[in-house]
Amino acid sequence: MPVRLASFASALAAAAVALLLTVATAVAAVDDIKAIQAKGVLVVGVKADYRPWGFIDPSGAIVGMEIDMAREIADKLGVRLEMVPVTTANRIEFLRQGRIDLILATMSDTPARRQASTVIDPPYYAGGTNILARKSLNFQRWQELRGRRVCALQGAYYNRPVAENWGAIIVAFPGVPEAMIDLLAGNCDAFVQDSSLIASTLVSDPVKWADYEMPMETFGEQAWVMAVSAANREGSFARFLAHLSQDWHRSGHLIALEKKWGIPPSPFLKSMHDKL
Repeated sequence: MPVRLASFASALAAAAVALLLTVATAVAAVDDIKAIQAKGVLVVGVKADYRPWGFIDPSGAIVGMEIDMAREIADKLGVRLEMVPVTTANRIEFLRQGRIDLILATMSDTPARRQASTVIDPPYYAGGTNILARKSLNFQRWQELRGRRVCALQGAYYNRPVAENWGAIIVAFPGVPEAMIDLLAGNCDAFVQDSSLIASTLVSDPVKWADYEMPMETFGEQAWVMAVSAANREGSFARFLAHLSQDWHRSGHLIALEKKWGIPPSPFLKSMHDKL
């Protein structure tokens, strides 16, 4: 009997600890904005190689459309902005580890990413999948990539369908600059990427990319989303960001930023502005 009582007492104590931890977690989630304001800094995972959403300018500063958005979020919270460059492959892990408070880094909305983080609705942008390729190759159909070396980014969701559906040989790089260098050197026949980035690249430097085009029919449009920790799914920061995203669409602020950074007009932004 004493053994059974001891076991029961241990189980009861463990349950009490679990309950306290659950309550503490819930409180932390509700007060996550206060936690950010208390430390005086918002740490945002951003792209530093994804012109014009996030890239390094000649002075060495990270600038771009998403950087403007991140700065506005920090200003509204009354804290300093700290930016941490992330890649497609590591941004979710940085969020899990607590190294960043927010992902604002051209992240497409997928079920796996929704499970691993708290995705903010509504999305702030959208893009599909296409390729950047030399015009002389005369690509017209995705099936023509079979057996071709195609540059890509590590962790990009479209790598698998391009390889499995059309037989492309994916050569994955950690960042955009490395992939583009390989493409220009002729080591890859194409660079598979978000159609928004490709369109912006062709417009931003028409001389450098004069011999290249985006030839395929864009497929699989995906929304771009901000994300915070999965532990703060019901937190104040997530609610704040959701309201802010709505306001950005309603006011046309994102359309203005798109124009500022020379990004071709997005049908998604127009439709969201009209809707809200």
